[in-house]
Amino acid sequence: LKKNKFESLLKVSSMTSHMKSLKYLDMSNNLLRHDGAEVRCQWAESLTELDLSSNLLADAVFECLPANVQKLSLQNNQISNVPRAMVELKSLEELNLASNRLADLPGCSSFTSLQFLNVEMNSILTPSADFFQSCPRVRELQAGHNPFKCSCELQAFIRLERQAGGKLFGWPAAYECEYPESLRGTQLEDFHLSLLACNTTLLLVTALLLTLLLVGAVAFLCIYLDVPWYVRMTWQWTQTKRRARHSRPGEQGNILQFHAFISYSERDSLWVKNELIPNLEKGEGCVQLCQHERNFIPGKSIVENIINCIEKSYKSIFVLSPNFVQSEWCHYELYFAHHKLFSENSNSLILILLEPIPPYLIPARYHKLKALMAKRTYLEWPKERSKHALFWANLRA
Repeated sequence: LKKNKFESLLKVSSMTSHMKSLKYLDMSNNLLRHDGAEVRCQWAESLTELDLSSNLLADAVFECLPANVQKLSLQNNQISNVPRAMVELKSLEELNLASNRLADLPGCSSFTSLQFLNVEMNSILTPSADFFQSCPRVRELQAGHNPFKCSCELQAFIRLERQAGGKLFGWPAAYECEYPESLRGTQLEDFHLSLLACNTTLLLVTALLLTLLLVGAVAFLCIYLDVPWYVRMTWQWTQTKRRARHSRPGEQGNILQFHAFISYSERDSLWVKNELIPNLEKGEGCVQLCQHERNFIPGKSIVENIINCIEKSYKSIFVLSPNFVQSEWCHYELYFAHHKLFSENSNSLILILLEPIPPYLIPARYHKLKALMAKRTYLEWPKERSKHALFWANLRA
């Protein structure tokens, strides 16, 4: 009865109800519809093969099908979904749903005997990967020529082909990516994404671990290179400069008042007081020195006093020894003097090596001191008394 103008599937079913021997019926290429009705469809119980392809049938057709049908063709209709609440077709072995509007593979809860399923040329982007688990009797699935969206969700379906062992008909030629545009025409078997790209949890854990590792590395470098200390000192420097700019003209005192500022460890103070100061401040060509004990202004912070003394001095003399590199305040003084050296492009540093300093004793934060000692000439305090006069002459010069 194909290529006629039948319109009602309910009427067709009632027409066949009295045909006791009818086994095969072809109603393709008609105008059949079924919108659902309270009256139950009555088909011939002997009907086992039914062709309803190329009609106007929608999802409700599954409410009006012969209970004993074994081979059913619903190709080229308007079916978008296979309803779960429908009459069970326990004898159905072959189902053709090609050229419809399906968005996913149908389940087999109502087709317990299904062996062959055709869903080609539908609108399936990402087919369910658990199809063969829900349909254990299916021997062949035709799902090619669908607009597959190649993404992480499709990876499971691609793995399904390997596990199914040849149950996908037309593989791999009929299975190509339609989306995204960059992958259009790529066969599914050639589409691969890394486990990390498709596992959100693994991706988040990896990103978190890398972030923690990066933060840990930065924190270690900051501590090793003493970055917080340098930030704090830079802040002190800028704050002092700002206060100096906003102070009254009579308080600025930016004019040089001393020939040299002396930086030394308290443990080396005896040498400074007994040797350095007397030899430079007395006699011919005396030098005026700035020493913290006598020239720091009471009431100001130590850091501010250090900066002011360095800025008011033509030179800065550093008495280097193992004691020097263990002193926190000596480090401040060296830092600010070094800052002045580069900010004003001056040649204001004089280094005196009182005692040899083994490299392993110099902390990481003293990398500036290492650089200065490597690039600049420094005076060594001679142990022989006969060489002291030459040392003082060189220092004064």
